[in-house]
Amino acid sequence: MSTAVRQLAYGEAPEGRTGTPPYASGMDMHRGIRTVDDVLRLLDGLFAPGADRWTADGAGWWDGFYADRDRPVPFFVDKPDENLADYLDRGLVAPGRALDLGCGPGRNALYLAAAGFDVDAVDLSPAAIAWAEARARESGAAVRFHRGDAFDPAAVPLTGRYDLIVDSGCFHHLPPHRRISYLDLLDRHLAPGGHLALACFAHGAMGSELPDAAFYGEAALHGGLAYRPEDLRRIFGHLDEIELRPMRDEPPGSPRFGEPFLHTALFRRDEDGPARGEGPPARDRLPAPAPPGPLLGGAGGTG
Repeated sequence: MSTAVRQLAYGEAPEGRTGTPPYASGMDMHRGIRTVDDVLRLLDGLFAPGADRWTADGAGWWDGFYADRDRPVPFFVDKPDENLADYLDRGLVAPGRALDLGCGPGRNALYLAAAGFDVDAVDLSPAAIAWAEARARESGAAVRFHRGDAFDPAAVPLTGRYDLIVDSGCFHHLPPHRRISYLDLLDRHLAPGGHLALACFAHGAMGSELPDAAFYGEAALHGGLAYRPEDLRRIFGHLDEIELRPMRDEPPGSPRFGEPFLHTALFRRDEDGPARGEGPPARDRLPAPAPPGPLLGGAGGTG
């Protein structure tokens, strides 16, 4: 049994953590799991404290990352993603309500506001939001910035549906189990006919290529997860694929940001019905009762 699993199973605080483990907060860990959210928090607790980049506890790490605005970080530039600008140029997406997930210093949010979108932008890091707000004041762009966990409705009370959800670098910092939270957010907030514009680490170019299960044994994400095109097609298979390609490498003098270590994808939600089937998001759904069958020796499922 790995150290992380043993600590989780017996309610021990992982090395570097004191007090009640966050995944056990408010929960009787002996028989405390009864909801999908309980399972997600339990899996969060398998990771070392320094590995957290996705919950409110990870905000401090991101504040340190954004503290020096002069660092030579590629996406510190005040330029929109080349694929996002390309979608607008080609008429693939039209102005409407937009949500920028993990907005950082706000470069894509400000671009969308200037293009006529009504924009909400979310980031865990107060330092990132402060930088984005300063840029907005300088440019005169109107963007509503929110500090907190976009996947926790209680922390960031987003309302209504968005015609465009933009994610440039958030998705690949989520552990595998938090894709459930990500897809639930799309269920709640992506409008029928709306688009998801995604940029994430490309397999073979940037990010860890370990299989999903390995991250839990190692208690770390190793800088982020790399994705293959077929991975993205499977995860977002309930959406229509409009385009999926490598990000173009933009020269320093370009008005657009582009790095070839990223995949870009544009997906569209069907006009009819919820993104992942009828009814509420997965966290609110209960499995259908199993049909009557023999008490012993019956088929246990399809898998």
